Amino acid sequence: MNIPAIAIHGGSGTIVFDAKNSELKNEYLKALNHALDEGFEMLKEGLSATDCVCKTVMILEDCNLFNAGKGSVFTAKGLHEMDAAIMDGKTLNAGAVAGLRGVKNPVLVAWDVLQNTPFVMIAGEEAIEYARHKNFKFESDSYFFSQLRYNQWHEIRGDDIMKLDHSGEGAKFGTVGAVAVDAEGNVSAATSTGGMTNKAWGRVGDSPLIGSGTYANNKTCAISCTGHGEYFIRGVVAYDVSCRMEYGGMKLEQAANHVIHKKLKRVGGEGGLIAVDSSGNICMPFNTGGMYRGMKNKMDSFTRIL
Repeated sequence: MNIPAIAIHGGSGTIVFDAKNSELKNEYLKALNHALDEGFEMLKEGLSATDCVCKTVMILEDCNLFNAGKGSVFTAKGLHEMDAAIMDGKTLNAGAVAGLRGVKNPVLVAWDVLQNTPFVMIAGEEAIEYARHKNFKFESDSYFFSQLRYNQWHEIRGDDIMKLDHSGEGAKFGTVGAVAVDAEGNVSAATSTGGMTNKAWGRVGDSPLIGSGTYANNKTCAISCTGHGEYFIRGVVAYDVSCRMEYGGMKLEQAANHVIHKKLKRVGGEGGLIAVDSSGNICMPFNTGGMYRGMKNKMDSFTRIL
């Protein structure tokens, strides 16, 4: 067994780095490595996998390089609406939030839903009210503003289109997530996102939907997805990987690769996932041009952004 172990992602689809923006590439590497190192240290210190993935995703939410928390994209109304989910593979308990505005760390609210309510998911104005009631930290609109995100939105505002923030040419960023297995062999997953640029009508993607973008089960694995959410929802991607392991007898790598490279791609879905099983095996397949990703365990570690 190769435990404890952790894997993270910062979204599928990447920037094409060249000599002109080598400094930006270093910023991404630094941010990903910081989150990875901090997460693995938590596991070494004996924190549970659930605590670890929550706190690791918080680190990524606090970095404006990624489409989650501080770096969230703009909606059609020029707002920032954030979704997050977390699941404990030992108990199968889960918590999720959708449509949060102003909350500094949406994954913390999802974690609180898991721990302190009989629900799995809360959304919209009532979820914001819940976060205020529980005294979670809120930030002003200026905290979430970045010129790059504004420019991305300004290019398509007023059109009846939404844009994955890793689609098209140029800058590409994305959802963040973490999966981990702790020293006891328990697995957990967490995912956080700002959704799609120019999204309207309360659109919710796969990230906060248990079984679609986030899932964990000690019998199989923990999974966090990134990509075109509608396809991940239709394919119940995260749970499908788990099912192929539990009922089809597949190993982690075989199951994850089949879902991402065959099932998802067959219907036009773009994206990827990170996954870890209770033995510490890690798989991080994607069918896009790249995926911000990294892994660390007792034997190996690496970070890739292309």
